[in-house]
Amino acid sequence: MPVNINTRMVALLGKPLSQSYAARMQNAAYRAADIDMVYFYSEVENDHLPDVVNGIRYMSFAGFAVTKPNKVEIMKYVDEKDPLCEKMNASNTVVKLPDGRLKAYNTDGMGFFRSLKEEIPELKVEESTFFCLGSGGAGRAICSVLAYNKAKKIYIANRTLEKAKALVDDINDKFAPVAELVDMADLEAMKAKINESDVIMNNTGLGMISSPDMTPIPKEYLRSGQICFDATYNPAKTRFLAEAEEMGCKTMNGLGMSLYQGAEQIELWSGKAAPVEAMRKELMDILSGKKEV
Repeated sequence: MPVNINTRMVALLGKPLSQSYAARMQNAAYRAADIDMVYFYSEVENDHLPDVVNGIRYMSFAGFAVTKPNKVEIMKYVDEKDPLCEKMNASNTVVKLPDGRLKAYNTDGMGFFRSLKEEIPELKVEESTFFCLGSGGAGRAICSVLAYNKAKKIYIANRTLEKAKALVDDINDKFAPVAELVDMADLEAMKAKINESDVIMNNTGLGMISSPDMTPIPKEYLRSGQICFDATYNPAKTRFLAEAEEMGCKTMNGLGMSLYQGAEQIELWSGKAAPVEAMRKELMDILSGKKEV
């Protein structure tokens, strides 16, 4: 769609962004739904985040999206927070309200949960134990939604122990007393808790296109029959997921999460229904290598 004086902008703020398909998916959705908006990338980290956000306040933006490493940091610079987002203390979506104030939401958790129920319909969340690797913005959103939906147990591990503990405390205090800290330096504890879990989730970013040879855990920690999720969707099959398949696990990547969180973002920014099937088709075209029209 041509850009004109009435076109409203949406930026994705984070770094790195070279692996992201968000702009292509979002802009395809705007064309399909005849929404006069344009989505683009802006690589920015915590140090310049307040300057960029302040600039957005005075420009023709519908809002902006947030990804690593800014999902927690952004909470300092908004004027209002959706109640669930506030409990999570992480945002991936900020809406510029008609009066110019910025309101934070989090659509990551909903996107993950909807894709989990769609791809693994037999899974009963309330009877399942989850192991989360990574306690950044995505980990926060996913664990919060799992706790909200009555997950039986959630183990949380992170390279920085203090960050994992903070998430455990927040989950237990604000949602339900189901989270437990696991020290990544304690390899025996890691192995035991992973073995005990039904679903293993990689929310660390290790394995994305900038680190394709990396994985957060040795494959020997996994056992057949487990479900392994990787929030990364580029590449479609990370080393973590490839090795999980070798060990007899069911796998899912972050594509469904990306689709559904993006659909909710569009509805928040535009007030219109998102064209989910058009978005799904665009994502499938991207994965198959088909060039953008």
